[in-house]
Amino acid sequence: MAREVNKLTVRTVQTVPGPGRFGDGAGLYLVVDPTGARRWIMIYRFGGKQREMGLGSATVVSLADARRRRDEARRLLADGIDPLDTRRKASAKTAAPVTFGAFADELIPELCKGFRNAKHAAQWSSTLKTYAPALRAKPVAAIETNDIIAVLSPIWTTKPETASRVRGRIERVLDAAKAKNLRSGENPARWRSHLDQLLPKRQRLTRGHHAALPYADVPGFVSELRTREAVSALALEFLILTAGRVSEITGCRWSEIDRGAKVWTVPAERMKAGRIHRVPLSARARAILDTVEPLRRGEFVFPSFRADRPFSNAAFDALMTRMGVSTTPHGFRSSFRDWTGEETTFPREVAEAALAHSVGDATELAYRRGDALEKRRVLMDAWADFVSSRAMVEA
Repeated sequence: MAREVNKLTVRTVQTVPGPGRFGDGAGLYLVVDPTGARRWIMIYRFGGKQREMGLGSATVVSLADARRRRDEARRLLADGIDPLDTRRKASAKTAAPVTFGAFADELIPELCKGFRNAKHAAQWSSTLKTYAPALRAKPVAAIETNDIIAVLSPIWTTKPETASRVRGRIERVLDAAKAKNLRSGENPARWRSHLDQLLPKRQRLTRGHHAALPYADVPGFVSELRTREAVSALALEFLILTAGRVSEITGCRWSEIDRGAKVWTVPAERMKAGRIHRVPLSARARAILDTVEPLRRGEFVFPSFRADRPFSNAAFDALMTRMGVSTTPHGFRSSFRDWTGEETTFPREVAEAALAHSVGDATELAYRRGDALEKRRVLMDAWADFVSSRAMVEA
């Protein structure tokens, strides 16, 4: 009976590989997240339902302290009291205002569960601590536009990409704080119709002659795009999700879509390089196909006014003009490529294959006969998660 509790050791807590959940007994568990973060939880039943209560980070709370907290909670349970409810009531009475730093430190490990690599998770934490230290001690409910301007102004023109990422991450933290009723009102880190009126215009990221949106701004753009009920909006989001060229999207035919394999095969005659290009379709890309399928009037996935003609390129330009965006649809390929290089660990050749680019000399290409479809599927799923992140928070 004594062996049912205290199964873990101090060394185990420090060295056990993750991810996973490791029991100490009597409801106490050490949780190792995919990022390597370690935390304590207690799982118990109350009122016929299973409940989970956090007991703190394993880097702060020792094994002995975690066991003490578990035992205190079990004493409350023995008296018919829910320890989680008791904690919440005590916090409501005595808690000091939640600071931006404390809330971000609590939020980021949860966000990291959806990240596909540890590098992205580490960047989230480091950028906020490096470039927004003035916000950490400030109550999350009290942060105003002037606070955001003070953080961004020193790096807005000198480190534009970093500044864009910092702004987006601050906005995400404040959105989450509002969702948890820790603040109210408009988000002071919002870009459109707010900070874009207060910060100086900065040069857009460019590749060749195609103006491109910084990748950190793409989730916000997609979120706004999804509020528009138009085939052009769905077609443009499909272009972003697949990193395709405008001509590939406008000419997309239902015969090229394989729902079972979750693949769109663009024939060689419609590809710039003259080679067949297989595109793995993310869940969101397939959902767009489901949305437009009831409108089907011919062979084209995105129909124009005439069923026998493909969608017009001009529709994209008109849509982006109405949205007040001075980039080009083709520029989202650059946004995708920069996100892949700076925020992920996917190999360069996989990213270039997603763009239907050739990598290497003739000899290397002769030996590389595959198109890395399954590796690209993982990449495109990660890209879909990224561009949808703002929309999911607002939902």
